[in-house]
Amino acid sequence: MPTSASGEPGGERPVSGGLDVVTGAFSYSGAAIARGLLAAGRKVRTVTGHRGRAPSGTSIEARPLDFADPAGLAASMRGAGTLYNTYWVRFPRGPIDHQTAVANSRILFQAARDAGVRRIVHVSITHPSAASPYSYFRGKAEVERILAETGMAYAILRPAILFGGDGVLINNIAWLLRRLPVFAVGGTGAYRIRPVHIDDLARLCLAAGSSAETYTLDAVGPERPTFHELVCFIRGAIGSRSRVVRVPGALIPAAAEVLGWALRDTLLTGDEYRAMADGLADTDGPPTARGSVTQWITENKDSLGRRYANEVDRHFR
Repeated sequence: MPTSASGEPGGERPVSGGLDVVTGAFSYSGAAIARGLLAAGRKVRTVTGHRGRAPSGTSIEARPLDFADPAGLAASMRGAGTLYNTYWVRFPRGPIDHQTAVANSRILFQAARDAGVRRIVHVSITHPSAASPYSYFRGKAEVERILAETGMAYAILRPAILFGGDGVLINNIAWLLRRLPVFAVGGTGAYRIRPVHIDDLARLCLAAGSSAETYTLDAVGPERPTFHELVCFIRGAIGSRSRVVRVPGALIPAAAEVLGWALRDTLLTGDEYRAMADGLADTDGPPTARGSVTQWITENKDSLGRRYANEVDRHFR
């Protein structure tokens, strides 16, 4: 079984009829995983901080994601074969930061072990490192270490940039291109990104859940556009007249903060921009997913960017 991005493992479908737990099954990646499990005939329970978002008529049983109640978390996972974990925080807000998310992940994994869960499939990030200058990537590396130390069977999937469904990044680039006369790209814009479709990530997670092996895999698609190329492709697809201009990279965090203030959102953090400019949203390995980001943009050009996707509203309000 591979320990890096060397192809999709297994390909088995989960045996139908059993119970699995998904964190955040009413959010983005968790929802895609839950749809795949339900389609495979699995029963799905979610532990979530947003039980009010459950769609009408859903068969997914919702329990609270309460890190202050480890015994309750364990009870919520008892009887499950696999925990599919998408829990993380994108950026610090209020008392919640990346180290809080690390501590919460430790509680979650221990609760899963106490509940007798057989396996954990964990969604991480490309290039996690304890030596990273970015707290997001340091935190992700620490969570991977904690997972390995549980002694449980596990698989780690490492996506970089997600697209598809109601994803934020590409939609909001399109939203800005539809409304601003100028779109600023930091530096040369030559840093590459490796997008993966959300449904491809879900398929990789389901294959990992049905495997008996412990492994780590980069979840990456077949295309590696530069950020400048991606923005220009979106601009052309939606028929925007916005000028795409290169500006000094140091200006991007400040510009994003001003736009975020106007939108009551966190559009892009300084660390997120610098990590992307450092190449951390790209990998050199072969693709492990098939979905084409340029094809998806072309197919969805009429709807992309019509409404702004507010990240703070989704997770904090």
